[in-house]
Amino acid sequence: MIQLLNVTKKFNLTLAVDNISLEVPAGQFLGFLGPNGAGKTTTIKMMTGLFNPTSGRIVINGYDVVKNPIEAKMNIGYIPDQPYLYDKLTGREYLYFCGGLYKIPLNRLDKVVDDIIKIFEIQEWIDKRIESYSQGMAQRVVFAAALLHNPKVIIIDEPMVGLDPRSANIIKEILKEKCKHGSVVFMSTHILSVAEELCHRIVFIKNGRIMLDYEIEELKKIQKQNNQKLEDFYLEFIG
Repeated sequence: MIQLLNVTKKFNLTLAVDNISLEVPAGQFLGFLGPNGAGKTTTIKMMTGLFNPTSGRIVINGYDVVKNPIEAKMNIGYIPDQPYLYDKLTGREYLYFCGGLYKIPLNRLDKVVDDIIKIFEIQEWIDKRIESYSQGMAQRVVFAAALLHNPKVIIIDEPMVGLDPRSANIIKEILKEKCKHGSVVFMSTHILSVAEELCHRIVFIKNGRIMLDYEIEELKKIQKQNNQKLEDFYLEFIG
C-alpha cells in the first residue's frame, strides 16, 4: 500500500531525508517516531505530493506519487499538523467542497456527507461557520474531510493536537476500524502513549535515517526484558 524506495530529500546543502526505504502493507497501523528535525514531516510531505523527492520513488496503492500524482492523491486521506480551513464556510460546506475535489458523484455526496457527520458526531455545529470553531472542532472536521472518500492510505501528522478526550477517543476508534477494513494508517506523533495504544508497528527516524523498525509485540518484549516503558526506550534512542 505504501512503498518508499531509497527516498532522499535535500534542501540546498541540507540533507533532510537520507535514503530511506519502507513498505507498509494493507491493514497496518504504523507509528513514525523521532525527535524534532528528524525528517518525519518532510517524509510525509513527499508521500502526499507536497514535496518531490530529490531521488528515489514513493508508491501509494500502486501509483507513483511523482509520475501519477492525481491517482496517488485520490487514494490518500491526509491530516497535516497545521490544517488549513476556509473560515467563512460552514463545516458542511467545507465537506461538500472536499467531496467535489475527490470527485464523489453528486448523487452520492449527500449521503456520504451525512454519514461522515454522524460518524464524527459533529451534528451540533456542522452548520456553523468554521471561524467560530475551537481547535478541537476544526480538527474533527479536518479528519472527516480527509476520510470522506474512504481512502486506502491515511497519513497523519500529529493527530491529537487540540483534541479533548472525547474527540481523541472518537478519532482513535475510527482509525482502528479503518485498519480492520484494510486501510493503511501512517501516523507521526510525539504522544508515545497514543503510538503504543494504536500502532501495530513502530519506526524510529533520526537525522533523516530510519534507525529502528519494530513490530509492536516485539518492541514490548524488548521493553519488558529491559524493564522499560516506551518513553524510556524512546529517550534512550534519541540520546
